[in-house]
Amino acid sequence: MSQTEDELLDVAHDAARAAAAELTARFGRRQQDVRAKSGPTDLVSEADLAAEAAIRRVLSEHRPQDAVLGEEGGASGNGDLRWVIDPLDGTINFLFGVPMFAVSVACEDRDGALVGVVLDPVRHETFAATRSGTPTLNGAEIAASSQDDLATSLVATGFAYDADVRANQAVVLGRILPRVRDIRRGGAAALDLAWCACNRYDAYYERGVQPWDVSAGGLIAGRAGLAVRELEGGPDGPPGVVAAPPGLVDELWSLIVDH
Repeated sequence: MSQTEDELLDVAHDAARAAAAELTARFGRRQQDVRAKSGPTDLVSEADLAAEAAIRRVLSEHRPQDAVLGEEGGASGNGDLRWVIDPLDGTINFLFGVPMFAVSVACEDRDGALVGVVLDPVRHETFAATRSGTPTLNGAEIAASSQDDLATSLVATGFAYDADVRANQAVVLGRILPRVRDIRRGGAAALDLAWCACNRYDAYYERGVQPWDVSAGGLIAGRAGLAVRELEGGPDGPPGVVAAPPGLVDELWSLIVDH
């Protein structure tokens, strides 16, 4: 791990912990000022905003020269490095009291993610990786599945907010479900990728994700040994991501993009 990566990872940990403190203080309580964003199923709450503000305060203190792209606050700055942050990945889960949500913090250069942290405040689990270092869970090294048999694979996915996109996703799901051990839908893309990285799931795919959903988790999954590929937009829906062991990624990919 380079000194630069080490320093950036420390900042990512600090930022994720600051956001997690805001979420933990609010989880399980009725949230105020909940409003819709792109549609009635796409919500944002005061918890999202408070957690992102906490992250931005940490970044402003330690990395004021860097750009930031956040789910709630949009883009700011124009530095050579960019922080890509999701203060609350799994907002719907959070609002309904479902204990599966996370904070996602990544720092990117022009070649992609340099460091990434996915922090699960409920389970007290912190997944982390750097571009040149070892992926970890609470400091212990992790490795992803080496599965090469799709029929016995546990595959995670997620669904978009848009009803038309969901209809296409249902068609794709119908192709995949008979060919795998089972499907899981957790509702937090960053955790799906992190759980793949530590071999809780064999693979994950989803369309309609945004950079803040997958930047940190994608780096962690890739460093843990998974093939992480971008899905192009097309007849099956908007762009997305696939993360799977090298031995089964092509077979899963063919089911996702089979028109």
